[in-house]
Amino acid sequence: MPNKNDDNFWNASIEEIKRGYAKEEKEICCLVCSEAFTKGRIYEIDGMLFDAQKAAELHVEREHGSMFNYILNMNSSFTGLSDVQGELLALFKEGISDKEVAERMKIAPSTVRNHRFKLREKEKQARLFLVLMDLLKEEADKDIRNTDKGLISDPHKTATTLDDRFKITEEEKIKVISTYFDENGALKSYPAREKKKVIVLETIAKSFKPKKKYTEKEVNRTLQRIFEDYATLRRALIEYGFLDRTNDGSGYWVKE
Repeated sequence: MPNKNDDNFWNASIEEIKRGYAKEEKEICCLVCSEAFTKGRIYEIDGMLFDAQKAAELHVEREHGSMFNYILNMNSSFTGLSDVQGELLALFKEGISDKEVAERMKIAPSTVRNHRFKLREKEKQARLFLVLMDLLKEEADKDIRNTDKGLISDPHKTATTLDDRFKITEEEKIKVISTYFDENGALKSYPAREKKKVIVLETIAKSFKPKKKYTEKEVNRTLQRIFEDYATLRRALIEYGFLDRTNDGSGYWVKE
């Protein structure tokens, strides 16, 4: 089963990702945490009344801040940016001079200009690639994810790494879930293969509510109902980027 939050994010348009929410038929959905605002409903925020779209805008701003920073902090396998390029973009966003950028990064101003050139080339390549993908959809009427073995599933956007274990089809997900979980949602056994682990952990992560803070005891209690070795599941959910926690382990939450 696809993750609605990640599915919405990866299928959103450029404009939707820039503003942080997407308009659906009956609701406006946050692309970061999937918080939904029903069209036609009025929301009270700080004693003022707003329609669904304005409420969604305020939600993104207050809960997630800048989409620029959110995307910049995503796994570099998603953005295609090196650490240096990411740092440069953050400094460019401040609107400071190349000289000041160079001073902060302890590099020569000419190096900053060279990076600007390379980033501009990267931008042009990205634009042309998006055009090619749109033309492919229009002229061949084929989703690039649609293979002979089924529809490729997009990895969760908080994945800590991307490799072969994330090359999963929706059909594979359905098969693994039916094999490893019983009718009550309990895990029969923890798989050894990495790809199956991803599917199992993604399914288990849905047991936790977004934006809710859990204690370690609460996490353990939830996981223990699913599988006796709850400690292994808890560590894996953190390792694979499904859950996050405080440094001292006192608080856990669904990673956004």
